Amino acid sequence: MSNGFHKNRRLKSLLFFAVCFLLSVLPHILYFKNFLDITFAISLFIAFYGLIVISTNIKRKVISSNNNKITDEELPALDILVAARDEENVIERLVERLFNLDYPTNKLNIYIIDDGSTDKTPLILKRLSKEFDKLKIISRSSNAGGGKSGALNYALKFTDGDWILVLDADAQLKKDTLSRLFTFVKEGSWSAVQLRKSVINVSKNFLTTCQSMEMAMDAIFQYGRLSVAGVSELRGNGQLINKEVLINCGSFNEDTVTDDLDLSLRLLLSKAKIGILWDPPVMEEGVENISALFLQRQRWAEGGLQRFFDYGYQLFSKKIELIQKFDLTYFFILQYALPIISMIDFITSIVLFESPSYWPISITAFSLSGIAVWYGSSCKSEGPVLKNPNLIMMLVSLLYLSHWFLVIPWVTIKMSIFPKKILWKKTLHTGV
Repeated sequence: MSNGFHKNRRLKSLLFFAVCFLLSVLPHILYFKNFLDITFAISLFIAFYGLIVISTNIKRKVISSNNNKITDEELPALDILVAARDEENVIERLVERLFNLDYPTNKLNIYIIDDGSTDKTPLILKRLSKEFDKLKIISRSSNAGGGKSGALNYALKFTDGDWILVLDADAQLKKDTLSRLFTFVKEGSWSAVQLRKSVINVSKNFLTTCQSMEMAMDAIFQYGRLSVAGVSELRGNGQLINKEVLINCGSFNEDTVTDDLDLSLRLLLSKAKIGILWDPPVMEEGVENISALFLQRQRWAEGGLQRFFDYGYQLFSKKIELIQKFDLTYFFILQYALPIISMIDFITSIVLFESPSYWPISITAFSLSGIAVWYGSSCKSEGPVLKNPNLIMMLVSLLYLSHWFLVIPWVTIKMSIFPKKILWKKTLHTGV
């Protein structure tokens, strides 16, 4: 990364925050006539597209173990990559389960990248390599650089398969996941596929329950966006990518904190198709305390903004279709601009003893999220059972989702002020 802040992200962050700030305070200062009517009209438009996106899930196709049509001869050579740093709690379980997957052994290679671990991870991997002959251990020093992206790029040099499956160290897959995954690839001619993410420790506490509902909501929006506009995103854990397509896109970006979101946008610009597979899911641990949650969400928010700052100008080119431009703009505004505008609008209204100006839009956005949470939690799904989405749980989940209205403004301010260093701030996995 050159000159501290890659591709003028710092200036772009400042400009973005300034625009959101002006949009927030101007209605309070200038008192626009009929402004409330305008916000209601915008809210109706937002609701209209959002409901279309959610409703497409009704037609979602199921890839069950009973309709698996792909044969062992048709299955491609697959390399599973796991970038691991200080994963002593989960790495042994992961390796054992990966070697228990239903897949031709002559077509499957498993690579664990020990990225400068300082705990017992190296010792555990050394012992496992004697037990599993086909387990390939790749070691990097702790100061090798590039974070998780650097570890994955380094491992790519050793792979020779046609496809790459990226997993986190806490990932758990069903035995038939890989065959069903490639059945889905064959039917949809996808260049990449993201498995639905599911929280394995769903019942641990309030936070893990809410995260499970949030992931169900995210999958609903993901599938809907793909169906309506052809826009979908990778989520890091459980992402399958055609190796040739990956290399042609520039592999994993080592100048971003979320390589999955960055790669998703580059795949879209190159017209590579990313499919979303609801079942079987990839199961992972949800964070179990507030501090870990906010650290994780800050990273996600920063990476999400970085990709738009890096490639935003290309979104106005002819590389993507008009409906895709609209969809990206729509969700960029709801995910990143609205939290900043709503928060500043709320603070301004308190200071001036006035009503917030953008409350109809905020309520619409929360309502769409609530509908998606209810629908996603109610869907018949494989993996851990979600809590019954009753009215109380719906209200609780919306209260939980409001943390984004704190995270996004805070992260944008940080990005505007401080130079960024690419560090691997990994989530602690406990082995639940």
